[in-house]
Amino acid sequence: MGQNTADSRKSLLIWGALAIVYVVWGSTYLAIRIVIETIPPLFSGAMRFTTAALILGAAVFLLRGRQAFRMGWRELGGAALVGLLLLNAGNGLVAVAEQHISSGLAALLVASVPLWLVILRIVARDRPQLLTLAGVLIGFGGVAVLSLTGGGSASDGTGITIILLASMSWSVGSFLSARIPMPADPFAASAIEMAAGGIGMVLTGTVMGEHLDLGAISGRSWAGLAYLIVMGSLVAFTAYVWLLGNAPISLVSTYAYVNPVVAVALGALVLSEPVTSSMLAAGLVIVIGVALVVSTERRKKATEEEKELAPA
Repeated sequence: MGQNTADSRKSLLIWGALAIVYVVWGSTYLAIRIVIETIPPLFSGAMRFTTAALILGAAVFLLRGRQAFRMGWRELGGAALVGLLLLNAGNGLVAVAEQHISSGLAALLVASVPLWLVILRIVARDRPQLLTLAGVLIGFGGVAVLSLTGGGSASDGTGITIILLASMSWSVGSFLSARIPMPADPFAASAIEMAAGGIGMVLTGTVMGEHLDLGAISGRSWAGLAYLIVMGSLVAFTAYVWLLGNAPISLVSTYAYVNPVVAVALGALVLSEPVTSSMLAAGLVIVIGVALVVSTERRKKATEEEKELAPA
């Protein structure tokens, strides 16, 4: 009886955390679009991630103590590099691109990240399975259609190019994070990544000629920024890290093809962004390709773990 109650409670927690990751991370594209209405894109990202880094860093220090931040220069440098790739070049370019394309189209193109990761593995001479390659080809077919047609809407080719560069940068950062020295505590590592990304955005935004006028920022943009800091960078991230330690990776990884669906729906409902039939069709192709990649890699990992646990 007690065991069943504990299992039911954990199951509810898992689905609650998963719902947060699904909805909140899917909604960040909409929030970014609202924020950049009156805040320059890179400076808005700098405000978001430096604030989140301070809050998360303080929480980690209070809850886990100074030992959470004990690391060598190589680990510190690794976290900073990943932060620059994921946040400065990755998330920052997403905000820049959303000046030119809809939040829904941006989310659909960012959904190609798992496909780029497979390409990076091939470059690193890690041979993926045949079904994984099939998923990559299918997914990139959808990316190509969206890129060439803009989803059938009046989209700017510059924005599409920028969002593809953002996806590649995010993929490189994700790829390197598992292959270079990183801090042992994942929350401390994330605080460092956010700080590095935020500082990088300040420098990049300054070089690109961005100017921040606090008096010109609307209440709507302030609200969007607060949402990104609290929900996008703190709550959803904490839920995601908790899921990694308490739920099957096969379940957690489904966010990769749920987030773009949420983003497209919210963009259409809140901002009346156009959703064309060609955009939906190409987006569905990308989601199918990503789902095939994720499910194939999940089965491969499960098989490898079973072999490791098998008696000699």
